[in-house]
Amino acid sequence: MWYQDAVIYSVDVKRFADSNGDGIGDFEGLTGKLPYLSRLGVTIVWLMPFFDSPGRDNGYDISDFYRVDPKVGTLQDFIRFVQKAGEQGIRVIADLVVNHTSNEHPWFEAARREPKSGFHDYYIWTDMPPRLEEEDAPIFPGEEDGVWTYDEIAHAYYFHRFYHYQPDLNVANPEVRREIRKVIDFWMSFGLAGFRVDAAPIIVGANGLANSEPEDPHGPLKDMHDAVCAHMKDGLLVGEANVKPAEIKKYFGKGDQLGLLFNFLLNSYLYLALAREKAAPLAEAMTLLPVPPDGCGWANFLRTLDELDLSRLPDHERLETCDVFAPEEGMRLYNRGIRRRLAPMLNGDPKRLEMLYSLLFSLPGSPTIVYGDEIGMGEDLSQSGRTSVRVPMQWTAGKNAGFSDAPAKQLIQPVVTEGAFSHRKVNVEEQEADPDSLLNKIRRFARLRRSSDAIARAAMQAIHTGHEAVLGHRCQSDGGGLIVLHNFSRKPAAVDVSSGLSGEGVLKDLVSGEEFTFQDGQVQITLPGYGYVWGQLERSTPGV
Repeated sequence: MWYQDAVIYSVDVKRFADSNGDGIGDFEGLTGKLPYLSRLGVTIVWLMPFFDSPGRDNGYDISDFYRVDPKVGTLQDFIRFVQKAGEQGIRVIADLVVNHTSNEHPWFEAARREPKSGFHDYYIWTDMPPRLEEEDAPIFPGEEDGVWTYDEIAHAYYFHRFYHYQPDLNVANPEVRREIRKVIDFWMSFGLAGFRVDAAPIIVGANGLANSEPEDPHGPLKDMHDAVCAHMKDGLLVGEANVKPAEIKKYFGKGDQLGLLFNFLLNSYLYLALAREKAAPLAEAMTLLPVPPDGCGWANFLRTLDELDLSRLPDHERLETCDVFAPEEGMRLYNRGIRRRLAPMLNGDPKRLEMLYSLLFSLPGSPTIVYGDEIGMGEDLSQSGRTSVRVPMQWTAGKNAGFSDAPAKQLIQPVVTEGAFSHRKVNVEEQEADPDSLLNKIRRFARLRRSSDAIARAAMQAIHTGHEAVLGHRCQSDGGGLIVLHNFSRKPAAVDVSSGLSGEGVLKDLVSGEEFTFQDGQVQITLPGYGYVWGQLERSTPGV
């Protein structure tokens, strides 16, 4: 499938580029930046919610699924963006947030005022909340005390896994399923290539009601898949399913649910490996991942625009990782994660950042980047919760980082102006002029990625390197494929690995051009601190 080796770029329209000087990013501004995204190597733009919303949860509290938030433009602006993106060879997907609505959505207003209406059953109600099960704990501990809220108008409790102003939809209701299909039909008719499904594990759950496990719990995902494929036979559903390893494969189904899954398991163990400067945790995570069905794969990432979720790690390993990357309590969130961007977590270390992006682009799956991380932007910890990482894009060292011409007080969120990650020190304009910048290194990784078919089609499989700091993985293909090595330590590391081929030949580093000779199938390489090799296997003499 086209999306199995895509480069995905996550963007918050409101924080990317402001075209009209009102302090809020918009579709016209985003459209103007498409050449930049094309040069970066992006093939899919993932749009965070841009629908009409009261804006209490960064747009995830949707009050109208069919209306573009006027702050970011019009429906015509959206359509023009999709068309212009297509001209650049970029497909567009959007967030599909159908686990819940805003409590200001007309469906909920009708539901709470008329218990006998059809809309009442669009949501989950009870006169007496059942005992709270562990799996029904609030998504935002410390901000919400429970998952049932009493409504004075309905005289009943409604269920919500997220905020109390986001009542959960009853996806077991066939009418709700039909509404979801209408939403998919509407937006795909304007050229979307698919959706990122928000909160997939909650959509397939029992919705908080005791003894209400549906007969086909993954039915909603199958319905979404069918609706997307009715418009585009190879349309994409990518989803987050941060669940136990044994449960992950269920979200692929038989290739009839999610086409890509965000690789949360690998991401958690990646940061444990970074904290320890040892590769073993990441190699172990690779063994836990299921093999995706044909046509399905992984969306690998270093960060998202939520907290860095470490909930897949045991408690002691999660604390160990947080102690390294979030030493202050204010850097942590929800007892499970870190509310920082990638670059400041690594103290802006260019070698470490480069090594991580090399790893991201060389792993089987689709590399996923959040806006601004390609230049190493920082966070604003003075902002609350997840908003700390959702700072405006830093285009230049000038006024408002080139994001907007509005007075600073009118910006949707302040630009980072102080410290090592200030827009005066970290911005696109300066990095475009520097051939050794992080931005230009990532562009080169993207080009390398496109030039090697072996990576996207490889299995997620580590190989033995004989060194605790070095992760090796093989991307097999006819003629040998690639051996990829990454040193997680600041110290040099010598490794002796099997090429997988008999006889003699060379391992040519696609990044540096350096060649390493292998004899009897073995090749010796010394990696510098945080060094890496993308080794193309080329046999020169046949084996015995």
